[in-house]
Amino acid sequence: MDLDLKAKSVVVTGGGSNIGRAIVLAYAEEGANITIADIDAEQAGKVAELARKRGAADVQVVKTDVTNLEQVTAMFAAAKSKFGAVDVLVNNVGWDKLMYFTQTTPDLWQKIIQINYVGVLNCTKAALDVMIEQNSGAIVSISSDASRQGEPREAVYGGVKAAINSFMKTIAKENGRYGIRCNIVCPGVTVPENGDEVGGTSMWSNPDSMFTREQLDKVAKTLPLKKIGRPEDIAGAVVFLSSGAARYITGQVLSVSGGYSMIG
Repeated sequence: MDLDLKAKSVVVTGGGSNIGRAIVLAYAEEGANITIADIDAEQAGKVAELARKRGAADVQVVKTDVTNLEQVTAMFAAAKSKFGAVDVLVNNVGWDKLMYFTQTTPDLWQKIIQINYVGVLNCTKAALDVMIEQNSGAIVSISSDASRQGEPREAVYGGVKAAINSFMKTIAKENGRYGIRCNIVCPGVTVPENGDEVGGTSMWSNPDSMFTREQLDKVAKTLPLKKIGRPEDIAGAVVFLSSGAARYITGQVLSVSGGYSMIG
């Protein structure tokens, strides 16, 4: 099946590590032109080189803090300047620190909100400025199954991700008339295979601070598919939702979590 992504201009935020890295490489295999927007330019550069080997038409790295609208606007200008358009935005950047809510502080709340939500607002606004003018586009935002189920130690993060679900549905309704589709992918626990898949700014740079091996084994046993998610599991869903194969799908929330949440 032709996914109609060859030579399309794709922006992936946080494309240097874990899920973002896998998404970049999946688009590379489809022959896309890719802009990796990441605060860790060194790690993103490594992924760019690998993407070229995987078949990307072209790749550029633009160092970007998604919480800074000026940087985001400049990044989209660079994508449009180099590739002539922005056909796909993947809002992938995410960050959390696993703690019970009573252990958290307002400073931590603000960091989680800024990175996970304000970053999506900034990037979506800048993408729409381009996509409305060209009368086409697809936006896929990475949320979390914590937004659908509620999850201990992820109270603020899960709440913010639930906000993303609602926000993206609204954007889908407002902008469908311009040929713009917006969808959401909700991963469950998704763990990189090794340290080469993450940079120093990633929350997975110290995996033991997230989950112990024993905890991951326990999670896997509770899932219908009996295994923890890997970044490439998420990437396939993202690529599909942004492709021509999903041309009549918009405003949808898709869990990719081994069956953790089953919502009719």
